[in-house]
Amino acid sequence: MNVLIVKHIGNEGPGLIEYRLLQEKIPYQICDLETGARLPKVNGLSHLIFLGGPMNVYEEDRYPFLRDEDLFMKEAIQRGKAVLGICLGAQLIAKALGARVFKAPVKEIGWYDVSLTKMGSQDPLLSDLPKTFPVFQWHGDTFEIPNGAKLIATSSPISHQAFRYGEKVYGLQFHLEVTEAMIREWMETYEEEFKDGQPPPPFSKAEIMAETEMKIETSIRRGISFLTNFFGQ
Repeated sequence: MNVLIVKHIGNEGPGLIEYRLLQEKIPYQICDLETGARLPKVNGLSHLIFLGGPMNVYEEDRYPFLRDEDLFMKEAIQRGKAVLGICLGAQLIAKALGARVFKAPVKEIGWYDVSLTKMGSQDPLLSDLPKTFPVFQWHGDTFEIPNGAKLIATSSPISHQAFRYGEKVYGLQFHLEVTEAMIREWMETYEEEFKDGQPPPPFSKAEIMAETEMKIETSIRRGISFLTNFFGQ
């Protein structure tokens, strides 16, 4: 096995992904596109994970690395690699597969319930999870389900929360990789989301952190379960 983790910004790191890789002694490398790092050859990789970030998939002029990443994703999918996209990463996979990515009707910031579809409940990576469970969200865009892909998790008002394409390609709008420390850092880094002049999130920073303290332990267990299944492909 040889795992590649693609970062888009310094403060949105791999969290539980790296923890699980270290636990299992699985070789991995991190490519931080923000620093100008070049994507490696797809050939020698077994699993590829694309993390989140504050940019949008349609901002290629502002973030030119998104163009190369799009081609890289398409090659990885065509070669049958195990691919996971989280938040922005899921939106990038949807775009690479020809689906539309666009502004969601609302921003989701904080803890929200998602529900597995019938296909999701039968999915080998998700079958250990409850039918409905809380996840941590931080996004303003959403995606259409690509042609040939299956919707595996949904919610309201943003119905497209996760999809699977083929047997090995997964897009998750939500963050199963987060730790409490990561959420605290995002609260500080993206503090403008909570300031006057912005459409306010439905939850305050204090409410989100109180909920995080109650839910993070169970969320971590579920995240590790999902990642163990993903790396077992």
